[in-house]
Amino acid sequence: MAQYRFWKLAAAAGASLLLATATLKAEEGFDGAKLQTIIKNQMSAFASGNAKAAFSFATDSLQRRFQTPEFFMEMVRQGYRPVYQPKSVTFGQSKMTKFGPTQEVYVTGPQGKNWLALYSFEKQPDGSWRISGCYLTKSEGFSA
Repeated sequence: MAQYRFWKLAAAAGASLLLATATLKAEEGFDGAKLQTIIKNQMSAFASGNAKAAFSFATDSLQRRFQTPEFFMEMVRQGYRPVYQPKSVTFGQSKMTKFGPTQEVYVTGPQGKNWLALYSFEKQPDGSWRISGCYLTKSEGFSA
């Protein structure tokens, strides 16, 4: 039952990412270095097993979907192993899209395969940026 609940929430989060990012408006003057720092800090939290810190970099809407830092951490561990436990990380371009800012991250996963993680961000009411999603795809042409 818990595994079914996990996958149901993971699927809902992926679908909601597409819907939520479609409502974002382009923000002028975003800082790509800040986006990279947020990703580095979340990856550090994953590496140290600090679920609460890793969860804090997610938007409020993602936090509501996953309900607890531990549940979020387990979802990332199972479904996003290359960003949960990367062997190497290289940042690509930061881009402003019509949906908001994105950051390309090339990672080599724990099994030596190359991946592109495309992070999306949402500006919070306090002016800070948080991760609104991560789309992970195999990347044959780049080694991190």
